[in-house]
Amino acid sequence: MARAKKRKSSWIDIKKAIINFEPSEFVSLVRDFYQLSEDNKIFLNARFVCDGETNKRYKKIISKCLYPDVLDQSDDFDFERAEKAISDFAKATGDEERTIDLMIYFVECGNQFTLDYGDIDEVFYDTLIEMYEKAVGRVRKMPKSKQGPFRKRLGKIMKSADGIGWGYHDDLGDLYYGAFQ
Repeated sequence: MARAKKRKSSWIDIKKAIINFEPSEFVSLVRDFYQLSEDNKIFLNARFVCDGETNKRYKKIISKCLYPDVLDQSDDFDFERAEKAISDFAKATGDEERTIDLMIYFVECGNQFTLDYGDIDEVFYDTLIEMYEKAVGRVRKMPKSKQGPFRKRLGKIMKSADGIGWGYHDDLGDLYYGAFQ
């Protein structure tokens, strides 16, 4: 006789379980979620508090991932965590301008690292170029009246990359001038 295949639980199952919670039960659940991990704290603060500290917390994650401590042998680039920080922020806040700010900051950190320490490798530059391209695309979709500060930062990154290898500067230039000229 064949065994019945056990179904994996899903969001629908969770939703059914919490749909009839009393407000106090729901608050208790969110408190437990908040206390579970630092990432949860950062996410919930971004969603519900959205103060000046929110961007600083996400920028700190990005900075650590793209400008690691060179004296700490265990510290290395962590592109996935930095990209996840941007994604989590966007999901938590829905704030397009501040999401673009984080995307540009991602590239600024990586760009500054290579200016300070020299050429890295192709994967490093490809990752920066991909994020730069995403940021450029989002800036282009903004009203022209709001693009100025972002375009200035993107231009500064592109200009400062002159002389960096792996075709990095050329790609940034193509993206920048292709979008804004």
